[in-house]
Amino acid sequence: MPSVDRDRFLEEGYLIIRDAIPADKLESVRRSYETLVERQVEIWRSEDPAGNMWDTHKQPRINLTAPSLATYIDDSLTPAVDVWFEENIRGVSTALLEEPDAAVAGMMMMCNPVTDHGPSGWHRDLHPIDTAPLQGYIDDIVETGPRYVQWNIPLYDDSVLYVIPRSHLRYSTAEETEMLKEDLGQPLPGGVQTHLEAGDGVVYCSPPILHWGSNYSPLRRRTLHGGFSTYTHHADLSFKPYLPQDQADAFERWERRTETMHQQTETALRAVIDGDGDGYLEAIRKLHPRRGEKGELLTTVFLCKATIAIGLTKELSFSEVPAELEERISGTHAASFNWGEAFADRFTAEEAKALWRRFEPLDALLQMEEEHFVPGFQQRTPMRYHFNDMPEGYTAADFIESWESTV
Repeated sequence: MPSVDRDRFLEEGYLIIRDAIPADKLESVRRSYETLVERQVEIWRSEDPAGNMWDTHKQPRINLTAPSLATYIDDSLTPAVDVWFEENIRGVSTALLEEPDAAVAGMMMMCNPVTDHGPSGWHRDLHPIDTAPLQGYIDDIVETGPRYVQWNIPLYDDSVLYVIPRSHLRYSTAEETEMLKEDLGQPLPGGVQTHLEAGDGVVYCSPPILHWGSNYSPLRRRTLHGGFSTYTHHADLSFKPYLPQDQADAFERWERRTETMHQQTETALRAVIDGDGDGYLEAIRKLHPRRGEKGELLTTVFLCKATIAIGLTKELSFSEVPAELEERISGTHAASFNWGEAFADRFTAEEAKALWRRFEPLDALLQMEEEHFVPGFQQRTPMRYHFNDMPEGYTAADFIESWESTV
């Protein structure tokens, strides 16, 4: 395992890793990804000749596990997958997560637009409306460390990304907030530009760190973008037969682990339905081992949102569920244990109602009486849900105690 300064990562929120991709492998990785880009562009333009992702978007992205590309990867293109197993990428991620078998949770690549789009907006990779407030992530990281780490690894020199060191452990300052309200795309004080040469990488504490895509221009950009965690959700892994056996085995192992997490999520939610507090705590501790009290609360908030997703699938009548929440919570979001529509089918409509009765008081605590707005999140509109604040002094034990009033 490579030597890595985890303490510095936890303090600063990011690390620059030189030669993440070995120099002797860089060209084969470039060739593989360029072939995949060409394939993806063909698909986009065939689906929408005028308004497709490649010709209109500020940052076209390809995703290796999207069915359109996964089925296209054969033994000649496996360097595109193999790169994610490099010791200076996966090995570093394993050390930062303190997870002995860190799973590849995303394998994408960001490309340049065909026309100049200028800067993007500063943001944290958070939309608290369907996940959790910022404080929940901060508390969890301080207590036990991150659950997920994210990478940018350019195949050509790239200085687009800026980060605000240590912003993953705090709210935005008053000065930052005022500047973000004025213009999300202007430089912020203390921003550090990540000057990356081809093959270097920056790994950062996502979702909470404040960062910025400073310039989306037609200058050639091919930057790998993905992450590592204990769980995965890949739409299509049909390229596994072309991989070396150890890599194919790893994907199968991670899929089995994720299925176990599905089962533990169901066990936790059934304990909620049954009013079994000890069973609930046992299940969430198995769902994400080594988490502390703050981590258990963050998991509980995630499961509250997952309960809303299940209820929407069962067509429950929720009072005042914002349209944006309904839109964002559809699909699958593995990082917050929302496993999608197939998982929701494990529960009946009556069970979904029972779950909501238990979680509704917590959902109320996550909201304010009036809509408000805090800039610097992926959430770009006002809402009642808190952007920053978790329920003060609240714990998973308080959640369990609240069941007495929801029988």
